[in-house]
Amino acid sequence: MISRIVSGGQTGADRAALEFAIEHNISHGGWCPKGRRAEAGPIDPRYNLMETPSANYEQRTEWNVRDSEATVIFTLSPELSGGSKKTEDFAKKHAKKCLHLHAKLETPAVFLTKFVEYHKVQVLNVAGTRGSKEPTVGQFVKRVLEEAFYGKPVD
Repeated sequence: MISRIVSGGQTGADRAALEFAIEHNISHGGWCPKGRRAEAGPIDPRYNLMETPSANYEQRTEWNVRDSEATVIFTLSPELSGGSKKTEDFAKKHAKKCLHLHAKLETPAVFLTKFVEYHKVQVLNVAGTRGSKEPTVGQFVKRVLEEAFYGKPVD
C-alpha cells in the first residue's frame, strides 16, 4: 500500500487523486503552480500543495515526477497528449517508473496494484487529463484507486 499521493491540483485526474487521499487519510502533497493556479481558478488550500516559483504548469509537472518514486497517468483515451504526454516525458528524463492507465483497459486496477507492488512504490505521483478535456476522468481515477488499494469499486 502506498503511503503518500502526490499530485498537482489541476481539475480532473489530479483533484480526484487528492480527494481520494483525503477520504482515506493517506498523506498527500505535491507541487502546484505559483498562485495555486488551475484551470477552474485557485486551488483550494485544503490540498497540501506547495507552490513552485513559476506559474508554469510544466514546472509543477516535472517537480512532482522528480519528487515521487513512480507516476501513474490516468486518461480516458488510450493516447497520451498535452500535459499527460509531458508527464511521461519527464518520467523518462528523471528515470522514474511510469504507468499509463486508460479507460479502454479491461482491468486498470490490477495493472496499478501490480505496478505498485512490483516497484515497491510508497510515494505515488498521480497525474492525467484535466477536467475540461475529459470531464469524467476524475470518476475513472477514483474507481481505479478504490479497486487497486481497497478492493472495492465505486460507481
